[in-house]
Amino acid sequence: MARLVMFCILAIIILGSAIMCVTTKRIMRAATFLLFVLFGVAGIYFLLDYTFLGAAQISIYAGGITMMYIFAIQLVSKRTLQGLQEHIKGSRVITGALAALIGFGTVMIVFFKNKLFDLMTPMSECTELPMAKIGADLVGADKYGWVLPFEFISIFLLACIVGGIMIARKEDKQ
Repeated sequence: MARLVMFCILAIIILGSAIMCVTTKRIMRAATFLLFVLFGVAGIYFLLDYTFLGAAQISIYAGGITMMYIFAIQLVSKRTLQGLQEHIKGSRVITGALAALIGFGTVMIVFFKNKLFDLMTPMSECTELPMAKIGADLVGADKYGWVLPFEFISIFLLACIVGGIMIARKEDKQ
């Protein structure tokens, strides 16, 4: 019962922070709400006794990626961020809502076509994966290993950092 209560609390925190992240007009507040979302996801990992994934979530995403977002925000000049107000047009809201409905319809068609709802198993039939298996899959180089995508992401993040430094060091040519 305590796990269910904790899950409900974390779900409310995650959903509330995610909604606030996408609806706020201040970019630093959006980054802060994103941080709360990532901490909430780590809390769910800890609730499921996946301590490795929870610690990785906090150190990599909540720590590293959020700090990189904040670094990118700080690279933008203050003059650009100071009177920035976006006026929402009704046509843009309708277009966004229509695009969201089309996307949701596409996902539902794929789910029903592939009978994914019929394949869902009840929680009593689910088997828990051992942490050693998850760790071996994350750093394995075999067919289903994730070491190669992690390396590509690290190279991409390094390129982003170098690009950020180049933008920050940009000199005015007069």
